[in-house]
Amino acid sequence: MSEVRVPALPESVADATVLTWHKQPGDRVSRAETLVDLETDKVVLEVPAPADGVLGEIKAKEGELVTFDTVLAVITEGAAPSAPTAPKTAPAKSAPAAPAAPAAAKPAPAPTRQTPPAAAPEPAPAHEPIITPAARRLVKEMAIDPSQIHGSGKDGRVQKADVIAFLDERERQAPEATDEHLLEQQTPASPSLTGEAGRPEQRVPMTRLRARIAERLLEAQRNAAMLTTFNEVNLSALMTLRGRYKDRFEQQHGVRLGLMSFFVKATVEALKRYPVLNATVDGEDILYHGYYDIGIAVSSPRGLVVPILRNCDQLTMADIEGGIAEFATKAQDGSLSYEELTGGTFSITNGGVFGSMLSTPILNPPQSGILGMHKIQERPVVENGEIVVAPMMYLALTYDHRIIDGREAVQFLVAIKELLEDPALLLLGV
Repeated sequence: MSEVRVPALPESVADATVLTWHKQPGDRVSRAETLVDLETDKVVLEVPAPADGVLGEIKAKEGELVTFDTVLAVITEGAAPSAPTAPKTAPAKSAPAAPAAPAAAKPAPAPTRQTPPAAAPEPAPAHEPIITPAARRLVKEMAIDPSQIHGSGKDGRVQKADVIAFLDERERQAPEATDEHLLEQQTPASPSLTGEAGRPEQRVPMTRLRARIAERLLEAQRNAAMLTTFNEVNLSALMTLRGRYKDRFEQQHGVRLGLMSFFVKATVEALKRYPVLNATVDGEDILYHGYYDIGIAVSSPRGLVVPILRNCDQLTMADIEGGIAEFATKAQDGSLSYEELTGGTFSITNGGVFGSMLSTPILNPPQSGILGMHKIQERPVVENGEIVVAPMMYLALTYDHRIIDGREAVQFLVAIKELLEDPALLLLGV
């Protein structure tokens, strides 16, 4: 017997909730195959099978709270349910030799009628290939037909990496409706309401992540003096530059050139000019950071998460685009690590991918600033005394007024605006 136990939890995480069992008692399991998902307030942990065998009793049901080293289930190593039972009766050499003969005779005349059920698994791979649990969850969440995916694993097994590669290829071939292909809008599932006729209701518990998001939002409002300043940016030059080089960029670097890399670069340059926006409050002190770890808000099926793109001042545009694309994929399949969600000195969020024209973002504690991007909208603007139509975006900067004065906040946002309206400034460093 092998015990399936709760693995070591990330630092500062005391417990986890049993989210989903991928196997049921009596199912055969393979070593390292994902058996159950555990949800913490940050990430979802996949617990693998410690050995080959048959899953026995499940000791922690879905929804239960568990801590480190708690026994989740037991596995009977080497045991086999129904399938191995048939082979045992066939080679049986005991006294009942007569029954054994008919048993052997039955498979002979019945291949034409009994083979189809046995052969059903064989043609199935053409339509339903073997899929690992992590890949199966991603396929379900992204509504993909698994028969379209080429499996690179053993016996054509579809792995999570195969699904990600399929999504990347589909994205490259899809018509570009908007630049922000990374932050996909998730349509929430409609709740199954019950109750009296005409007034149905449904009560569901918050997920651990949703509860943690609520806690941190309240923490930000209680512990920071938040204020928001606004500006608008003309993206004509940036859109022209991107349109001119995006194909060559993708061919050379293997990743699409979006707007986020420009915004990250402009943000880092503005943070260098106004370092208090990159600082945090530590008791009665101001802690200035000499590095630039930018949090990128990403939508996931479980809620908004903010993975951290570290050392952005040392990254190329391709590094930034590739990092954000990887975060978006991990957010969709729930594989972001605790380390990827920890830390950060400043954040960027883009409500524009959902159609937001203007909003006031909330700080991500203990950070002191967050930049809000919005929908690009063509609007009439005045340039050199003439009215022209230009792609415009409203920018919002929410900052902690305890350590950041309005003058610094406004100048910081103006610096971002100037860098984006004249992208050459980013290249020249002026």
